[in-house]
Amino acid sequence: MEKDIIMDGVDVEKILNSMTLEEKVSQLVHDSPAIKRLGIKKYNWWNECLHGVARAGLATVFPQTIGIAATWNDNLVLDIANAISNEARAKHHEFDRQGKNEIYQGLTYWSPNINIFRDPRWGRGMETYGEDPYLTSALAVPFIKGLQGDHPKYLKLIATPKHFAVHSGPEDSRHTFNATPSNIDLWETYLPAFEACIKEGGAYSIMGAYNRLYGEACTASDFLLKTILREKWKFEGYTVSDAGAITDIAEHHKITTSLAEAAALALKSGTDLCAGTEYLHLVEAIEKGFITEEELNISVSRLLKAKKKLGLLANENGNPYSKIPFDIVNCKHHQDLALQVARESIVLLKNEDALLPLSKKLNKIAVIGPNANETDIHLGNYHGTPYSLVSLYQGIKNKLGATCEVVYEQGCELAEGLPTMKVLTQADTYTDDTKGFSVKYFNNSKFSGTPIQELFIPEFDLKLFDNLDAIVTDTDNFGIIVSCLFIPQESGQYAFGVQGLTAFELFINDCLLTSFNTI
Repeated sequence: MEKDIIMDGVDVEKILNSMTLEEKVSQLVHDSPAIKRLGIKKYNWWNECLHGVARAGLATVFPQTIGIAATWNDNLVLDIANAISNEARAKHHEFDRQGKNEIYQGLTYWSPNINIFRDPRWGRGMETYGEDPYLTSALAVPFIKGLQGDHPKYLKLIATPKHFAVHSGPEDSRHTFNATPSNIDLWETYLPAFEACIKEGGAYSIMGAYNRLYGEACTASDFLLKTILREKWKFEGYTVSDAGAITDIAEHHKITTSLAEAAALALKSGTDLCAGTEYLHLVEAIEKGFITEEELNISVSRLLKAKKKLGLLANENGNPYSKIPFDIVNCKHHQDLALQVARESIVLLKNEDALLPLSKKLNKIAVIGPNANETDIHLGNYHGTPYSLVSLYQGIKNKLGATCEVVYEQGCELAEGLPTMKVLTQADTYTDDTKGFSVKYFNNSKFSGTPIQELFIPEFDLKLFDNLDAIVTDTDNFGIIVSCLFIPQESGQYAFGVQGLTAFELFINDCLLTSFNTI
């Protein structure tokens, strides 16, 4: 049992000793249930904030991480992280007031991604600070400090640098490949940023990688999790697996023959929290002697201590972070900060014949390219929902449209067989008053009462919260009615649908269609 687990009246060891084996195991999966008799609320450890609070509704969306890296501005990164953590705290407490404790509504964030981007086959380099270990370290440390805060007792959030380690190989083989870097490459390329995050940034969590390193699964590596992390770097927080990584130990790396053995091996090596459900096999693992309950207790106590540091195990009257007002979400200060970051992230690679800045005497500008009139391209991945999105074409048109003709052409497909999204609009024979979509917003899912706002939009582009002045007070309980008169231009089959991260119900011509998208 680790020391220092009695803090400010909350006796973690007493809580631990009061738990049954099944209750202990239940707390080691990311979607952990409540234990009401012990005052433990349901809690979901899975949250994302790579460049703004992600997947939790309206938020300030900053440039993707590779763009943030291009600012070369560590003070600006600290400001970004402070803004993100303020919005995350405000959102969490608003969710809590509504009795919500689901995925993307907590305080433990699985960011930043500090893997070194040197292989384009990985495909996730935009999540990182690039290929340089020093720059990655210099920017990751203030990001972590901004997320976790500087209070002597409470953590504002918990940051989780990932994926530990040597993970940035080909994406299609991430569940199976064995990384074998040279010793000098390991210590000079792939580990410095992680070391800085722990020693300088004080990161209280770290996420393991899917792959193997020198034959050991990273989520069950004594070398990584014991020798380096705990013994050499003196890490005191908790470790978490990537989603499904413990299954990989058995099914893809073939290190064990069962999930019970895989779960036991990961826990023994030092992975405390399971992103997934594999750790529910730990009851079986203990019954079969693969691991002891005393070994399991170490991980449970680490997670309880983390919750205590966040203020989740006791009354938070003394926690200043619990008082951050909700109106800080997407406030003007944060919007201005995002604009500053965007401006500082711009890198001009070439300015042949001094073409830029463009002459103010131009009469016509053509904006050409498959992404020029798309807005999704601005979001990157692990993104929040911005208040509004403006395409490159629309932005130029807004700026110059009064004095210069601005036209758009797709030019080419984004990739062979992958055209840009075609937006269905109404037939050209309609008048300007009828060519578009009527959208009504309700603060309930029954569409009852008066809509809180009504809009008329020319195109249905799936971004139905853009430019919405009213506030949907309950983001899990709202209704949107979209209506239009659609006349197809030619005979054929037409599909209508909506996509999202959660389940939704879609009515077309009073027929109910239910769709579920996995996270």
